[in-house]
Amino acid sequence: MTLNKAVLIPDSFKGTLTSIEICDIISDKIYKHFPKSNIISIPVADGGEGSVDCFLSALGGEKIYETVSSPYFEDMKSFYGLIGDTAVIEMAACAGLPLVEERKNPSLTTTYGVGQLILTAAKKGCKKIIVGLGGSSTNDGGCGAAAAAGVIFYDKEGNEFIPVGKTLINIEKIDLSEKAKELDNIEIITMCDIDNPMYGALGAAYIFGPQKGADEKMVAELDKGLENLCDVIKSETGKDLKDVPGSGAAGAMGAGMIAFFNSTLQMGIETILDTVKFDEIIADADMIFTGEGKIDTQSLRGKAVIGVAKRAKNKNIPVTVIAGGADMNIDEAYDIGVTSIFTINRLPEDFQISRNKAKENLEASIDNILRLIKSIK
Repeated sequence: MTLNKAVLIPDSFKGTLTSIEICDIISDKIYKHFPKSNIISIPVADGGEGSVDCFLSALGGEKIYETVSSPYFEDMKSFYGLIGDTAVIEMAACAGLPLVEERKNPSLTTTYGVGQLILTAAKKGCKKIIVGLGGSSTNDGGCGAAAAAGVIFYDKEGNEFIPVGKTLINIEKIDLSEKAKELDNIEIITMCDIDNPMYGALGAAYIFGPQKGADEKMVAELDKGLENLCDVIKSETGKDLKDVPGSGAAGAMGAGMIAFFNSTLQMGIETILDTVKFDEIIADADMIFTGEGKIDTQSLRGKAVIGVAKRAKNKNIPVTVIAGGADMNIDEAYDIGVTSIFTINRLPEDFQISRNKAKENLEASIDNILRLIKSIK
C-alpha cells in the first residue's frame, strides 16, 4: 500500500505535545517512507490556548495584535487570527487563567478584553468570527465582553456598571439597544466542547470555579449571580438559557455569547472541519491520521477523533488513531469510523516518566505503523 495523500488532524497530547508538534513528527516519518506523499496537516485545538496558532497553521493568515483589557481591566497586548474575512479569537488570549498568575479570583475577573477583540475584528470588516472558549480565569457570564460591545447593565438604583462575578447578583436590567452596529449581520460561532449548564450543581461556578481560585463560599455566591443573570436575560430577551448545554462553559461565557452576540455554540472539532473544508480535503486521501492524549468514553461524545471519523466514514477513508493511552470500553469508535487505534507508550510507566518520552514514543509508533502500511501489497 502506498500513501499518495495523507491527512493529519491530531488534537494535542495534553501536557506533552502540541498538535502542531504531532503533525511535524508524523509528517517527517511519512516523508521518510513515502517521499512523494502529499501531506495535509490540520492541527487541532479545543478553543483554548493555541487555537489561533492551529487555525493559522492549517489555513494561513496573520496574527493581529491589539491592546485590550486583561482579566483585571489592565491594558495588555493580545491578538486574534485573521484568515481572509474570518477572525479567530481565543478568549484565553486576554481572559486566560495563566494571565492572572497568583491573583486567581473569579469574582473579580472580566471578559471585557474578549469583547474588545470581537468588536475590533468586526470593525476590520470580518464577516465571520470564531470564538474559542477554554482556559478562562473568569465567571462573569460574558458580561464584560458584552459591555465592551456596547451592552449596558443597570443595578437596582439605575446605575450603569460592568458586571464581574461577584456583582452579577446586582444586575437588574440589560439594555442591548446600544450594542455596536458593526456586529449586525456577522456570523459568530463559539467553539465549546463541554455541555455544562449555566448554573447549578453542574454549572460554571460549581464545576470550574475552584480551579480558578474560588472557595466554597465564593462558589455559592457566583452561582447565585449566574442564576440572577439567567433570569434577567430571560426577562429582557426572551432567551431561556437555564438548561442550554454548554452555556456554563468558560465561566458561563457560553451563555453570554448566545445572549449578547447571537452566537451559536458548536463543538470545536465541527467548527474546525467546516472552516478548513475537511470534506473536500479528504476526498482523495489514502489515510487520515488523528489522535489525542487518551481515547476514552469522553472521546466518544464528539471530540476530535470521533468528529474526524464520522466524516471519514461517509467517504470510506481509513482512519488511524494514535494516542498516548486508550481505555478498554471504546469499541464504539470502530462503528463510528475509526479503523485502528495505536497507543504510543511502549512500557508500563507512570505518566510522569512517560511524558518525557512522548516525542520518542510517537516517532517509534508512527514509524512502525508506516512500515506496516508499506508492507501491504
